[in-house]
Amino acid sequence: MAAIVSHMTLEQKIGQMTQPDIRWATPDDVRRYYIGSVLNGGGAWPDMHKHAPPAEWAALSSAYYQASMSTGMAYPVPIIWGVDAVHGHNNVYGATLFPHNIGLGAAHDPELVYRIGRSTARAVRATGITWAFAPTLAVVQDQRWGRTYESFSSDPALVRRYAESYVRGLQGDLNGAGDVLATAKHFLGDGGTFHGVDQGDTRVPLDQLIGVHAQGYYGALDAGVQTVMVSYSSWNESGEGDRGTRMHANRYLITEVLKQRLGFDGIVISDWNAIEQVPGCTRTHCPEAINAGIDIVMAPEDWRGFIRETIEDVRRGDIPMSRIDDAVSRIVRVKLRSGLFDADPGAVARQFGADAIADRALAREAVRRSLVLLKNNDGVLPLAAGSRVLVVGRGADNLSLQSGGWSRTWQGDENVNADFGVGESLLTAIRHTVGEANAVYSETGADVDVRGFDAVIAVLAETPYAEMRGDVAYPAPMAHSARYPQDLAVLDAVAGRGVPVVTILYSGRTVYANDLINRSDAFVAAWLPGSEAGGIADLLFRATGGAAPYDFTGRLPFAWPRTQCDSVGRGVRFPVGYGLSYARAQRVSQLAEDTRADCAH
Repeated sequence: MAAIVSHMTLEQKIGQMTQPDIRWATPDDVRRYYIGSVLNGGGAWPDMHKHAPPAEWAALSSAYYQASMSTGMAYPVPIIWGVDAVHGHNNVYGATLFPHNIGLGAAHDPELVYRIGRSTARAVRATGITWAFAPTLAVVQDQRWGRTYESFSSDPALVRRYAESYVRGLQGDLNGAGDVLATAKHFLGDGGTFHGVDQGDTRVPLDQLIGVHAQGYYGALDAGVQTVMVSYSSWNESGEGDRGTRMHANRYLITEVLKQRLGFDGIVISDWNAIEQVPGCTRTHCPEAINAGIDIVMAPEDWRGFIRETIEDVRRGDIPMSRIDDAVSRIVRVKLRSGLFDADPGAVARQFGADAIADRALAREAVRRSLVLLKNNDGVLPLAAGSRVLVVGRGADNLSLQSGGWSRTWQGDENVNADFGVGESLLTAIRHTVGEANAVYSETGADVDVRGFDAVIAVLAETPYAEMRGDVAYPAPMAHSARYPQDLAVLDAVAGRGVPVVTILYSGRTVYANDLINRSDAFVAAWLPGSEAGGIADLLFRATGGAAPYDFTGRLPFAWPRTQCDSVGRGVRFPVGYGLSYARAQRVSQLAEDTRADCAH
């Protein structure tokens, strides 16, 4: 490692520290500028071909690899490609989408998470990519945050156990054909921002930052995680006054704590253009971030400017050469550990075959394990085999609503069912279970006589969202019906007609839903289950012989709110760990309905 770094020029070292997006950097750019890594952001594919098969991904990987080994460097250093594979290899057409982290948290099963990590790693390697930007280890404190579904739980201990299992699953032995580098993110406190504001201010003392928000990182470090991504957010220890220090400039936490005190010797990477949010910086110029301990800077579009200005910073003495050498040493060390020097990842990918990106049985199991039964009055569930059911709601036959953000595209709302290439909607799964003739679909339910059916299954859903666009800004109410009144209208059209109503809710957070629960005889929190809704149907119906083949085992990973303003787990309707089952029945009485227009009063 030392010999490799010592023979590099300054330009070659800064190239290793630079990460552009594949949309703005060609293989020839990699060769000319000594680029050390690339990424594909959400909604970026080879040649912008949304339905690109694994072979096209692998071919581009090989092109980048060959370019990186043809730079004329004394010791060529192979490129590494990173991807947001956050619930399966979610950018890739035909890849299985697992439940988002909030659903996995409901399963309370680290071994399941390990297996999902192994499956995801295999899918990522089958496309020639060797680095996953996962898992997210946020311990979310306010459900207003639009990335809540990327968090396993509000329980730091569970997040710590999951972090270790997920990292071990992704990384395996670290240098095997089915292993990828994992990324613990976002360091530190991203789930604790004031009012849940994305990229906001985490106002907690140091002991709470460690006791709550750092716990997942201990688990990830115990598992040997090789990369850590820094958060957009700030840390404001006093909790008062001006915004705290941006994490990308926090040398104390990145260098003194993470690298020195905790002994992390891997790579610290920035988030997408995050350096420009550091006061005094731009997206191409931020010595403060590099001096704080950032080793690779994600500069997706303006990477040439970043290289140019960073070289000038070093020559002026604004960034010490010792800091550059430390960063590049870490990069080369991780590349050596992960076997990148041994083989072209694109060529390795061709060993797997196109079906390696799908793991439908595991995803279906994960869905079953993630569902939380909140209400089941009078034993409505499970429904009899062969029941004639009316299926209503916009979520019933929509894989985008079923999968949420970070699904094929960044926000997840730019897709149709044909863009997934694998899986089944809940409507399809129900029809496979009870027969085509026994499952009638009406999106609104307003045009059907409910009395002709044995039961109604209503599938309600949040519209997909990801970072920046998913926040519920204070003081807006947290009621699902306030944001999606059409879902309340669906239940109003079918409830109270003498036919039991079973409601399935797709959501990336626990939301106020007393009005929806009151209109339902049974109510299931299904989170964002991904591409295999057959796991939901497995729990809704009895087998032909009359027995229930599966029971509900999921338990709430976050508190369910009592009012539409209870976003921080203080006013609790159903506590963390709550969840009914067929074996453990409990009647839920009529709930008080909160009708406040906002939460400021």
